[in-house]
Amino acid sequence: MLRSSLSALALTLAVTAAAQADVYKYVDAQGHVQYTDRPQTLPAERLNIRSQKTDTVALEERTAAERERQEAAAKAREETIARKADAKAAAELAAKDRAERCVKARERYDSYINSQRLYETLPNGERRYLTDAELDRARASAKVSMDELCKGL
Repeated sequence: MLRSSLSALALTLAVTAAAQADVYKYVDAQGHVQYTDRPQTLPAERLNIRSQKTDTVALEERTAAERERQEAAAKAREETIARKADAKAAAELAAKDRAERCVKARERYDSYINSQRLYETLPNGERRYLTDAELDRARASAKVSMDELCKGL
């Protein structure tokens, strides 16, 4: 019993001594800086270095937290890319729609300018021809509409 207690004490001291071993820094014959626990030459500078056991649980928690942060950042980047792609597609669709509306407005304006007489269809199906003043207003309205829809194209 005494023998096993002494063995346990010796083992504990050996482990403790290894954890608190001195570290020395010296310059060798070639002028290179060396670090060791047993310097070959003296004087050697004793460095105050402490070592401790790594807390594996805390390390795993930090690693998991970092992994989650990176995954969240990757997901945010993907969502941003998707939003930009959607916005670009919407802008292209809007530009295409605007171009089509411009073409129709231009055709309507050309039709109003080249027609001698314009009419409107009444609810009973009969035609009512526009007066000269109404025709001028319709042409001006078609011009404004075309200018607005075709601006910047």
